[in-house]
Amino acid sequence: MVQGFNDYPTFCRSCQSATMASQLLRLAEESGLSPGESELAVNPFDGLPFSSHYYELLEQRRALPIWAARFIFLEQLESSPSGVVLVSGEPGSGKSTQIPQWCAEFALARGFQKGRVTVTQPYPLAALSLALRVADEMDLTLGHEVGYSIPQEDCTGPHTLLRFCWDRLLLQEVASTRGTGAWDVLVLDEAQERSVASDLLQGLLRDARLGNLPDDPRVVVVTDPAFEPKLQAFWGDPPIVHVPRGPGRCPTPIYRDTVPTDRVEAACQAVLELCRKEAPGDVLVYLPSEEEISLCCEFLSREVGTLAVPGLPPRVLPLHPGHGQAVQAVYEDTDSGARKVVVTHWLADFSFSLPSIRHVIDSGLELRSVYNPQIRAESQMLRPISKCQAEARQLRAKGAPPVFLPSGSCLCLYPKSFQELEAPPLPQPRVCEENLSPVVLLLKRRQIAEPGDCHFLDRPAPETLMQALEDLDYLAALDDEGDLSDLGVILSEFPLPPELAKALLASCEFDCVDEMLTLAAMLTAAPGFTRPPLCAEEAALRRALEHADGDHSSLIQVYEAFIQNGADKAWCQTRGLNWAALCQAQKLRGELLELMQRIELPLSQPAFGSEKNRRDLQKALVSGYFLKVARDTDGTGNYLFLTHKHVAQLSPYCCYRSRRAPARPPPWVIYHSFSISKDNCLSIVSEIQPQMLVELAPPYFLSNLPPSESRDFLNQLREEMVASSTASTESESSSTQEFGDACVLQ
Repeated sequence: MVQGFNDYPTFCRSCQSATMASQLLRLAEESGLSPGESELAVNPFDGLPFSSHYYELLEQRRALPIWAARFIFLEQLESSPSGVVLVSGEPGSGKSTQIPQWCAEFALARGFQKGRVTVTQPYPLAALSLALRVADEMDLTLGHEVGYSIPQEDCTGPHTLLRFCWDRLLLQEVASTRGTGAWDVLVLDEAQERSVASDLLQGLLRDARLGNLPDDPRVVVVTDPAFEPKLQAFWGDPPIVHVPRGPGRCPTPIYRDTVPTDRVEAACQAVLELCRKEAPGDVLVYLPSEEEISLCCEFLSREVGTLAVPGLPPRVLPLHPGHGQAVQAVYEDTDSGARKVVVTHWLADFSFSLPSIRHVIDSGLELRSVYNPQIRAESQMLRPISKCQAEARQLRAKGAPPVFLPSGSCLCLYPKSFQELEAPPLPQPRVCEENLSPVVLLLKRRQIAEPGDCHFLDRPAPETLMQALEDLDYLAALDDEGDLSDLGVILSEFPLPPELAKALLASCEFDCVDEMLTLAAMLTAAPGFTRPPLCAEEAALRRALEHADGDHSSLIQVYEAFIQNGADKAWCQTRGLNWAALCQAQKLRGELLELMQRIELPLSQPAFGSEKNRRDLQKALVSGYFLKVARDTDGTGNYLFLTHKHVAQLSPYCCYRSRRAPARPPPWVIYHSFSISKDNCLSIVSEIQPQMLVELAPPYFLSNLPPSESRDFLNQLREEMVASSTASTESESSSTQEFGDACVLQ
């Protein structure tokens, strides 16, 4: 067995023996020998003989389009003067599964000089799915030689040689260490997705000048052909490996004359029509949002059972992040004979290749959250997908090796002119659409004084960076020189938004750490109810979980009830709670607790429900979320923000909305998030007292608020509190003096 990195002298310290092992792997893969003819072939990564299953999968791997570029890739990886190689190929060509294996072979030949092979993915579920598949193809044990790192789950060990991870986790690691990190080869997969972490990692690595670093690290950037020219210019014309197009014919898209008024109904009817025609192959449906995916799955699950088709009824499977690890079901039961209908959104534009897909139904739209720095809020934008995404979706109907079925189809639920006139050529870079406060915090940790000087593939707007710096300054994360303060260094340790990390740190001062740990985990992983109750019984069960102090305390109460009931899935279902999300919250809470213990922050005993704990928890929240306060000025439930003049209402799932009394909404509230959408609702809301805001918010924050009745009220309140405090101090001083004089007289 291959030992840990410190034990490599016993196995492959010698470059010669490592090369021989690599050549043995190549011989086994290229010779085409059957298991019986190759009994002496052993896996160089664990020293065990290859199984028969390995050879079955090897035949499938050889049929992938990328296999023809294998030796060209390895040659370029070895000889690239800059240490960077671009790989360009269409979706479904095998890039994401084969490139990591070849990089592991390359690193093995070099004796794993610096560390393991790390592969980033823009979505945690994609990292998990690929780790499972690649471990199977390499005939290795998941969690041992091949592992993955995603939020709240690290399935790696000291013997892990190939690690798949969410790109944001790797960015956090790189920001916390000097240099580029402990990896021999880094694969940045799906670069065309334009995630913030992927773009930023490329900027940091470009600044690091890989060719001048010790141990000669390598970077492989994998992308769609449409994004290739931009990456080529960014990296300074590195060598490019082009993946040849695979066999099979991409079906000609069929366009609708008009955009349907009901996308879900149109998609469902198209699926049912395909099932009635008994056209071979599975179906992939693209809808804009998770809500529409759920509606589509519910409708189809009811209808497919009534279809008069031979064999088993079709299986309807959702594929989106909210479904958690259950999405692996799309790869299971491939031999059952039942048709799969997979309903998804932008998550499967480039990730999650399904070989058996032969029919695609595309709405041509996506629902994305776009951050507006001027009002510190996200807008839910329904917009056309890019031309690059549209082509990737159409290619899904082509199928992938080893499954090539005839008569594929691609139905576009929009006119051809809609895509030609409305769609941008490439996906929008997320760095230009997200709140950059967490990113700026990480850049400051890397001692990059001016975040605007970092090399971005697309530079974010100056006002977005300025707003991020201003928010971090309000949170006391920056010192007078604009560098990270001691508090800012601690904030950057937490896998949380800066304001939530600040509230968690404030709980150490206010002695409510236990409750704030629960709340931080719930706000991140399981933020309450996401749909209306289905019946009166469910509504009554939900009301029993509500807390008088608001949604934040209700989340704590939900979590505690979840734990007391043994994390039971049925208990969650009867209350309309997401069991998988609550399990994630439980894991995250443990992770946060372990982090606080590691950096030696003070903890506290549980005291939820006491009057003192109630006030302390509010103080901790206001310490981090003073930027997110709104006021109902006229008692109608229309809340005006302090930092801008937008108006919002309470969410339908807010506990204040479900109460019969008191009818009047709370006058001052603190909220977790606000999204500009069809209903402009505040999410996760709790009542606060304005005196607490004046006491805990920085004075210059109150002074910088835009002119409003609320600002005048708060500044007047601050003056009264200062005057009262001064009078109290003078009174105490006078009493002390009189007591002293009395002592002298005696």
